[in-house]
Amino acid sequence: MKLLLVGEYRDGRLAIETAELFGFAAQLDAEVSMVLVGSPDDLPAFDGRLYLADLETYGEYQPDVHKRLVFKAIEGEQPNAVVFLHSSYGWDLAPRIAAAMQTAQVSGVVGINDGGYVVESCNGKMLRTVHLQTPVAVLTLQPGVFEALKMDGQPEMIKLDTSSESAIKFIGCHQPEVGVDLTRAEVIVSAGRGVGSADQVALVEALASALGGEVGASRQAVDAGWLDRSRQIGTSGQSVSPALYVACGISGAIQHLAGMKGSGIVLAVNTDRDAPIASVADILVVADVAEFLPALVEALEKR
Repeated sequence: MKLLLVGEYRDGRLAIETAELFGFAAQLDAEVSMVLVGSPDDLPAFDGRLYLADLETYGEYQPDVHKRLVFKAIEGEQPNAVVFLHSSYGWDLAPRIAAAMQTAQVSGVVGINDGGYVVESCNGKMLRTVHLQTPVAVLTLQPGVFEALKMDGQPEMIKLDTSSESAIKFIGCHQPEVGVDLTRAEVIVSAGRGVGSADQVALVEALASALGGEVGASRQAVDAGWLDRSRQIGTSGQSVSPALYVACGISGAIQHLAGMKGSGIVLAVNTDRDAPIASVADILVVADVAEFLPALVEALEKR
């Protein structure tokens, strides 16, 4: 199996999720090469060929220009699959590559099963395995799913050049306004659907206050109107890395786990000991949030 990984720069630096591309490749025991529009000052370490285009010349994203650069690497490698991150970069560029190659595209891969690729369906409530009907595939990988491998080695550098002329002018990237910045919080206590109701969110807020932290939320809690969208954590919200993350009534959908994977200690409170959140929790409390949180707050206030 031969994979061409497509690396990604954001805000002038190599995206940390790039390491997850290598984790995916390791599961397939694949030979890897990478194409990247970046800087020699910040490159991935691995043994393989690295097709490098200059960041200052081609920018962090220019759709038709980057497409031409990726195609040059494809021509050089003839891979079985071209693999992107499931990010705004991958969402836009992967289908352009797949359409031009007239080959299959599988978006949001979360696993490998029986020679096929596992993706979510029914808003993440079910999984299905997709089997390819073309010899080459274009894939995007859901962030936070595959192990971020710490790589080493010295890649063989191959310089990429193409015309920088484009019918599309990239003006810039505008980040959405964030009402609450959870990225700097040392402690986050998050509410999920298992909290039960808007009234019960007060229990989560009380624990956050007792710990000197901030309140976060899963998408389900936000969609239910219990908490403001600015507090949502996950691929469609904020990505956080607190020293302590307390998940209250959160089942642990892949999108949510991707947003809190950088946390130090994870404490999960859930009535279901087999909930996906249990697989990432350092401490799992199998209990009703309504019973456990008041008891914990009381114990903390007595200290």
